[in-house]
Amino acid sequence: MGRKKSNDWKKRDGVVYSTADNFDFDLENDGDETTLPPKQQNLKVMLDKKSRGGKQVTLVAGFIGQEEDLKSLGKELKAKCGVGGNTKDGEILIQGDQRDKVIDYLIGMGYKAKKSGG
Repeated sequence: MGRKKSNDWKKRDGVVYSTADNFDFDLENDGDETTLPPKQQNLKVMLDKKSRGGKQVTLVAGFIGQEEDLKSLGKELKAKCGVGGNTKDGEILIQGDQRDKVIDYLIGMGYKAKKSGG
């Protein structure tokens, strides 16, 4: 028998309808990206306060890799800065204006990181 197909529409978000008879949407390999080594990452560190009730957050964008690696880096940055934060939509959010600490830490880890306008 064939593979069991999932009908969870949330996992297929962003898929365009296809009339091809041989089209098969593969959920297992969707977004399965290899994490680039730190020297190949070009991270942008910016200050953001849009849609946050006026509170500032340091935003780290441009990470290319798997979600687990992004979360791990986010956890390290939160611990280094001594504040809370979150990883979401391929970005790391750190509470407050922590740009200088974040950039220093990332460069020390071998990442290419620079301040960017937000």
